[in-house]
Amino acid sequence: MCIECLARSALSRREALKLSALFTAAGAAPLLRSFEARAQEADAPVRIGYLPITDATPLLVAHNNGLFEAEGLKVEKPVLLRSWAQVIEAFISGQVNVVHLLSPMTVWARFGGKAPAKVVAWNHVSGSGLTVAPGVDAVADLAGKTVAIPFWYSIHNVVLQSLLRENGLTPVAKRTGQPAANEVNLVVLAPAEMPPALASGQVAGYIVAEPFNAAAEALGIGKVLRFTGDVWKNHACCVVFMHERDLVGRPEWSQKVVNAIVKAQAWTRDHRSETAKLLSKDGANRYTPHPAPVLERVLAPSPDAWAAYQQAGAIRHADWAEKRIDFQPYPFPSYTEKLVTLLNGTLIEGDSSFLASLDPKTAAAELVDDRFVKAALAANGGLPAFGLPDSFARTEAFAP
Repeated sequence: MCIECLARSALSRREALKLSALFTAAGAAPLLRSFEARAQEADAPVRIGYLPITDATPLLVAHNNGLFEAEGLKVEKPVLLRSWAQVIEAFISGQVNVVHLLSPMTVWARFGGKAPAKVVAWNHVSGSGLTVAPGVDAVADLAGKTVAIPFWYSIHNVVLQSLLRENGLTPVAKRTGQPAANEVNLVVLAPAEMPPALASGQVAGYIVAEPFNAAAEALGIGKVLRFTGDVWKNHACCVVFMHERDLVGRPEWSQKVVNAIVKAQAWTRDHRSETAKLLSKDGANRYTPHPAPVLERVLAPSPDAWAAYQQAGAIRHADWAEKRIDFQPYPFPSYTEKLVTLLNGTLIEGDSSFLASLDPKTAAAELVDDRFVKAALAANGGLPAFGLPDSFARTEAFAP
């Protein structure tokens, strides 16, 4: 392994350890004290923290298009953060008050770390993929190799491990030594580190949010083996997480924040190419370091490209009519219930014992506050405006 690869791996381990520490009593205590010390401003502005990935799209579109101001809110320029550890640290300490988080991470935050916060909406659906080296043509070809995930508590880890087991492979987490012939070694890497790791041969593949799958395609270093939305239909990836103190103490403010996010999702669905441009490094706000053509691959793939994915097997459930990334805000309880169930059977480094005590139905009700998103939907055409049946119940489709 090259020196640069070792440095990247060490950095990722440090970030993972830092993130894990934030959800322990000792690690979170100083940040919670900082949060409590912050004055509860009657008109505190919207302060967004985000990673430069497409998961943040609705938050950034709402800012760019003036949707928060249209609701009568003050808003600061969103703060670009470089790792999930930085996002969590900024959120718990109160430096930011609206974030997008990996949906399994919110389960860990609420029940493992006792964070006083709740999911108020989904940020997007699908929007992730399993990207592999050119010589890998099937999940079975990953046997004895290493695959990167963005974090243990991620939909990516859940979906990947389901795919591996479906193909007779055992996920492992080995710091040293090679995985056995029937094993696949999982390592945590920051999304931006994944394409270089694939190009250098440090990993045989990675599963992550966009546009890092599209980036590998554009660079010619990898291909999408499977889209996560083709494994779990319309699954949430990132969700909107807000402080319970705001939800209880400032319900009108909270409602306006969610209103803006719902309107941003509706606008994005109708302006996909325009969204790619405004998110890009050439956009007025330079929200991300990604070029517009790469983001266009994700937000508005051509029909020919979509057909090629079906022919290659990256899409096996064409009848699901999935988008590479799509947007709808309602947090279906059935999804959270299934997520909690699946997490219990997923290899996770660290102490995940709290999961065994969770009842999926009870956990879903406690984790999510859907009052605000239901009201926002009612004022904006309901679920049919997002191409969905007019029902807050659904049956989960999960087919590795």
